[in-house]
Amino acid sequence: MPGEISPTGKRLGAVSSSEVRASHADRDRVVDVLRVAAGDGLLTAEELDERLEAALSARTLGDLTPLTADLPASALAGAAGAEAKDLVRIEQVHSGPVERLGRWVVPRRLHLAVTFCAVTLDFTDAVITHDTLRIDLNMMGKTLKLITRPGVVVDTDGLQLVHSKVKHRPAPTSSDTPVILRVELVGQKAHGRVVVRAPHRRRRR
Repeated sequence: MPGEISPTGKRLGAVSSSEVRASHADRDRVVDVLRVAAGDGLLTAEELDERLEAALSARTLGDLTPLTADLPASALAGAAGAEAKDLVRIEQVHSGPVERLGRWVVPRRLHLAVTFCAVTLDFTDAVITHDTLRIDLNMMGKTLKLITRPGVVVDTDGLQLVHSKVKHRPAPTSSDTPVILRVELVGQKAHGRVVVRAPHRRRRR
């Protein structure tokens, strides 16, 4: 219908939305919405897998519409407003702590080159639009802290430790929790620690 807005934010012409061909970008936007929704607990692992498969094989916008029709508007707006960068570089020496807290957009790749600067990456409320984050680490001293949530897994197998150690206490997950983000740590951590843990529980008064 003329003037209609598609689920991906495009204005359609005279052709019905169910007949407009979906582009790679259209499919990617719906995939991002689904992954964010799964991270917020709106979709189960099975639902996420089914909808991702349908989204990636969709031929028209009409095929994509039902995949997000039952999601709240906040989920659609949140994913639409989040654009992850391909690469973020952080380089600091003997300065204040490096922190990514609250609602920050997780990039595809993070290059951390820091010396005696504590680093905290909190994924509790982070906007996750890709399934993998590669962290290229060149860090000396202090602590690298990764605060996870259900569905966020951390792989430290590619990390070289020099007079350093890893303390891994991830967030508890059930068997049906979908993996929404795999964090791959590679490079070198010299001195200090790498801590992977769940958020601290708030104490009841």
